[in-house]
Amino acid sequence: MHTALSELLDVLTLERIEADLFRGRNERSSMPRVFGGQVLAQALRAASLTVPDRLPHSLHAYFLRPGDSKRPILFEVERIRDGRSFATRRVRAIQAGEPIFSLSASFHDEETGLEHAVAPRAVPGPDELEDDVVVAQRLADAPDIMPWHRRERAFEVRSVHPLGTPQPEDPVKPAWFRARSPLPPIAEGEDAALHHCLLAYLSDMGLMSTSLVPHAASTPRTAIVGASLDHAMWFHRPLRVDEWILYDRDSPTAAASRGFNRGGFFAEDGTLLASAAQESLIRVRRD
Repeated sequence: MHTALSELLDVLTLERIEADLFRGRNERSSMPRVFGGQVLAQALRAASLTVPDRLPHSLHAYFLRPGDSKRPILFEVERIRDGRSFATRRVRAIQAGEPIFSLSASFHDEETGLEHAVAPRAVPGPDELEDDVVVAQRLADAPDIMPWHRRERAFEVRSVHPLGTPQPEDPVKPAWFRARSPLPPIAEGEDAALHHCLLAYLSDMGLMSTSLVPHAASTPRTAIVGASLDHAMWFHRPLRVDEWILYDRDSPTAAASRGFNRGGFFAEDGTLLASAAQESLIRVRRD
């Protein structure tokens, strides 16, 4: 298994301190702040471990304080409701005695019913595109290449509009994602929600910067103070993150130093698997 993916799976293996209290470690990183997708995935993992017989269908979360990458994180799960079809959990992520993140997640029994879904926009397939890390390493000296662009992560990313190429005028940022190694078959019990947690992790990758796309020519990324403020996801259909998924991101609006971003996750055959939405701080530095 690819090293970065193996390390991410270790990060999602939480230590159970008590029935509803878990401890998680952070990814190895030179960044002082914890990646938001990591906390999101760990919090959903903690909630899922208390609902072993149902899969998550939605989550709503707030990023309250920057996470310290040098400290472990405690995840405190509150069992709000266990109904006949749905279960609800609330999770607080805590560092140094203060909450840094909060999440509410809902779980649903598998059911059948009415179905429809929109189709993704027409974009090149993953086989027609290049790995973003390869592109960033080739353009290492370019001013818009940040350190995290060159670092391999657990997911391979192939952007439709990669760095170093003309960017779209519209605020869109479609890219293909896939785990860098195959994952074991989905098992019963606690492992059933693992792919949902991994999708939550990658849902925060590049979502905030979607609202910066139409401003890239006038405002370089280094001039932006950015942070995720809140995050929501809805899981519509069964999914596997070790198969190619198109994350079709767009940003309908930006105002008041905040950008609103959303995205749909589509399988290669065009099936809509999940959706995400996020508001982010995109403050221009004044100094």
